[in-house]
Amino acid sequence: MENNTPKSGTGFFKTCFNGVNALSGVGILSIPYALSQGGWLSVLIFITIAIICFYTGILLQRCIDSSSLVKTYPDIGELAFGRKGKIIVAIFLYLELYLVAIDFLILEGDNLEKLFPNANFHVAGLKIGSKPGFVLIFSLMVLPTTWLRSLSMLAYVALGGVMASVILIASVLWVGVFDGVGFHEKGVTVNWSGMPTAMSLYAFCFSGHAVFPMIYTGMRNRKAFPMVLLICFIICTLSYGLTGVIGYLMYGESLSSQVTLNLPSKRVASNVAIYTTLINPFTKFALIITPIAEAIENSLHVGKNRTVGILIRTALVVSTTIVALVLPFFAYVVALTGSFLSSTVTILLPCVCYLKISSRTSRNLRSELVVCLGIIMIGAGIIVIGTYNSLKQIVHSF
Repeated sequence: MENNTPKSGTGFFKTCFNGVNALSGVGILSIPYALSQGGWLSVLIFITIAIICFYTGILLQRCIDSSSLVKTYPDIGELAFGRKGKIIVAIFLYLELYLVAIDFLILEGDNLEKLFPNANFHVAGLKIGSKPGFVLIFSLMVLPTTWLRSLSMLAYVALGGVMASVILIASVLWVGVFDGVGFHEKGVTVNWSGMPTAMSLYAFCFSGHAVFPMIYTGMRNRKAFPMVLLICFIICTLSYGLTGVIGYLMYGESLSSQVTLNLPSKRVASNVAIYTTLINPFTKFALIITPIAEAIENSLHVGKNRTVGILIRTALVVSTTIVALVLPFFAYVVALTGSFLSSTVTILLPCVCYLKISSRTSRNLRSELVVCLGIIMIGAGIIVIGTYNSLKQIVHSF
């Protein structure tokens, strides 16, 4: 039975599940904050970005269909622009993963501090505050999971992502309905000064493109991919949107970068939401570090060397921890990830690669060309404005 699994591939529902999981992540925590930054009108930008990212997901599928050699996203870059293309796509993909790992560490520190605000750590005569202390503890606990070679165990972990999002939405709703918070905030119609942050955070939410090629090539019936993608995007857009609206109505302008930090302390529903948030990065951290580690191993040609593998993975955990301690600003780091990296990977590169690849097959592309160029301009706008804005916020935070 084992031998023909790749041929049989993944069924429709399991593929939908994997797709939703690829899209649903830490982004859901900062959606209410994004909405409070941009105001109610920014929902239109949110929906526009969702539609664009759905379309670019389909473009990636078309790129893969144009050559049997293409299996991964960097392969698409190579097909379009040769070796240079492959390297550029890979750099953006791995940098994005690297920053998500940093976001996870900051998130753990923030939420553990919320649970145990008075914790202080004394190590070898040094006094460490609660947030940095928790970041260090988390990185030590998660380190051994990054040494695992088998990703089959990590597939069960994936289940955690979807479940975590469902539990989180339910707990936030519960706090609003039963824990006396209510939905009384009016919010503002539009807040132009916060729009760059909102755009960047929205772009971060729909960043699953790194995994789409793998999901597509692993399908039993590839023709169903656009349908699968559509279902995944509808589910995620609705769940993100719901969380954003609930959170904004509950807390309005006083929203923290993660909605869990606003929830009232000592309430059961709040703690359920926070613990769920804490489990998610713990289960996903290794999944995120592994591709980066493997890329480094391959470029150094040490794939089989166990010790070197552990050293590389340890170095990645140590370096992400250092950055998380130096830049503990969740919203700004996520906004930087979203504007500079997610937008490039999900909006810009698919269009550029698709136009380049399809120009060779000389089909009549006029309408697509117009759409792609439009998307490229929107993407470039988000990248430039969003990156400038989030770097400015990080610098001002020191």
